Amino acid sequence: MSHLSAPTVLITGSSSGIGLDAARSWVADGANVVLNGTDRAKLDRAAQALGNPEQVLAVPGDISDPATGRAMVDGARERFGRVDVLVNNAGVFGAGPFLDSTLDDLDRYYAVNVRGTFVTTQAVVPALIEAGGGAIVNVGSLLVDAALLGVPASAQTASKGAVHALTVSWAAEFAPHRIRVNALVPGMIRTPLHGGGADGLAGVAALNRVGEVAETTQALRYLAAAEFVTGTLLRVDGGYHGARAAASGQG
Repeated sequence: MSHLSAPTVLITGSSSGIGLDAARSWVADGANVVLNGTDRAKLDRAAQALGNPEQVLAVPGDISDPATGRAMVDGARERFGRVDVLVNNAGVFGAGPFLDSTLDDLDRYYAVNVRGTFVTTQAVVPALIEAGGGAIVNVGSLLVDAALLGVPASAQTASKGAVHALTVSWAAEFAPHRIRVNALVPGMIRTPLHGGGADGLAGVAALNRVGEVAETTQALRYLAAAEFVTGTLLRVDGGYHGARAAASGQG
């Protein structure tokens, strides 16, 4: 498959973790991928690790800046000729008591998680319309509708709740353009974001283990490809949400 005829996928926050593994999978299947991250050196290392340099473009930048999304789209068009999929993966997480949270904390979460998702999508949607349709996959949070005792994260959770709302709203608004919008809602996944603490929370999932990035990649690939699925929030949480619902019903 020529890289000029292959699908092109834009993934924010793709220098490690969920985003990088998804990029690796798409590149292995012949797709073109535009990577993004704020650390240029780390992003370049990620791009080199993927190999296949003719299929990979790295665009460093802060996604809360509209110029970054525009640069990703412009680079994709110039290098690969089209845009087919956007994965809004970049995000920040932090936990802390509500009464200790500051406006700076709230602004930081909203800048990346909400504003970044919003302005990047604004940059990409015209290219998807031009291509005749495509897919957007946002990355949400299981804490939005199933809080975890001992992990107070109301400021960050509020920002991810907005991402869930954008997903449903965009699915309706963009449907006439054949653009599908869904969200991956990951549970405890073994990524650099969680450091070495992921396994300590394995017990919150019904499956009694943490998830691996290969499993979030499966879900991302499904949501990007499933042609009759839009407006869906797909939980990949090892049964965390379902187990909590079952436990509450036993009371």
